[in-house]
Amino acid sequence: MSVGEATAVSASAYERLRILTTYKKIAMVGLSADPMRPSHFAAIYMLAEGYDVVGVNPKYAGGTILGRPVYASLADVPGPIEIVDVFRRPDALPGIAGEAIDAGAKVLWMQLGIVNEEAAASARAAGLDVVMDRCVKIEHARFFGGLNWVGMNTGVVTARRRVG
Repeated sequence: MSVGEATAVSASAYERLRILTTYKKIAMVGLSADPMRPSHFAAIYMLAEGYDVVGVNPKYAGGTILGRPVYASLADVPGPIEIVDVFRRPDALPGIAGEAIDAGAKVLWMQLGIVNEEAAASARAAGLDVVMDRCVKIEHARFFGGLNWVGMNTGVVTARRRVG
């Protein structure tokens, strides 16, 4: 499957909007302390938008990123997890999907470029909503405004040439 190709099990735009308005606790699997990494910027954005974000990354476990705790695995995250947002390679997804199911998550969200039909199928079979190949930050900004946060000029777009 190529990047951007629609899948039968990925959430529709309406479902993504419902997910982002219903759930507020996000466990970011693969969250990095490096401010140049997409996961770091997504966490900054989602925190600024009022979401409760925790990191899941064994490299930083026991520490904090952006003032938020980081855990070694989803099983270590206290309290309920609603959205599991994954910044890992597609081959890691089946195991992460299993952890998300065991943790009682409501949503398995795979970031841009990440598609794993096997993980999606197991998550859906367990009752989770599944989003693939979509950035949580870009989707939020698309629905609620703020695309300028993601480096997009949100001025008027036109195909007309300026004369003069």
